[in-house]
Amino acid sequence: MTTTDTMEFHDLLSGFVRIHILHHAAEGDVYGQWLIDELGRHGYRLSPGTLYPMLQAMEERGYLVSRGDADGRRGRRRKVYTATDQGRRGLAVARERLRELTGEVSGNGRHAPRRRGPA
Repeated sequence: MTTTDTMEFHDLLSGFVRIHILHHAAEGDVYGQWLIDELGRHGYRLSPGTLYPMLQAMEERGYLVSRGDADGRRGRRRKVYTATDQGRRGLAVARERLRELTGEVSGNGRHAPRRRGPA
């Protein structure tokens, strides 16, 4: 899938981006530019104008907490984000749902096919 494909389906993929952010924030401190670069390595092209409101919303919902930290290269402050306990619980739920989904869409799922449409 190309970056253009990813951008075309951004409404479907935004949940994956949030899960990806939570995953890294649960491992340790993350900051905006690092996340932009990391997500870019996975085919997601986010601008600061997209990422920072997403981070702010995740913080407002209690999934992340931020603090100011000095950026050693530039000598200025930047926000560093870490997952909260609620964010870690949400990530655990998302991982379980993701395992179920990947099994189902790959054809290796445990669920029997369901009828579609009228019988």
